[in-house]
Amino acid sequence: MKTLLLVRHAKSSWSDAATSDFDRPLNHRGEQDAPRMARRLAESGIRPRLLLTSPALRARTTAELFQQELGQKLPLRSDSRLYLASAGTLAEVVAGLDAPEDVVAVFTHNPGITHYANELTAVRIDNLPTCAIFAVQAEVASWKAFAKAKKRFLFFDYPKNPEAPVK
Repeated sequence: MKTLLLVRHAKSSWSDAATSDFDRPLNHRGEQDAPRMARRLAESGIRPRLLLTSPALRARTTAELFQQELGQKLPLRSDSRLYLASAGTLAEVVAGLDAPEDVVAVFTHNPGITHYANELTAVRIDNLPTCAIFAVQAEVASWKAFAKAKKRFLFFDYPKNPEAPVK
């Protein structure tokens, strides 16, 4: 069984217009949301075994904050294809995972992450907000088989989710 966690990077800062898109850091809210969402993920009982991130600063920092909060020596890998990736590119990256890990979290950007989430199951969302997590599962033995497998929607959570546990 394979579980895929799609995580949009946390809220980034726009305070310096001279900063390139790739180098935008998280803002204060993003720095607070990422550990909080990692805790909520841990409370769900789903524990990623690999964190795969876009190399953009805001995505990488979000993944690092998840890594710290989950309290594990989780492997964290960067993949340049994830920077502003389309849904098709995301599908290729996931299918190409040679990782034996059964639970992988992918940290990336909109609009590709929202489009990809909408291709995975019958659940439709208008937008994956910053630091949102969209989780799906498939009864397959390999990531290569994940693309064509029937997937089961597990959950969709985001920082301002009114139905989330109050902490």
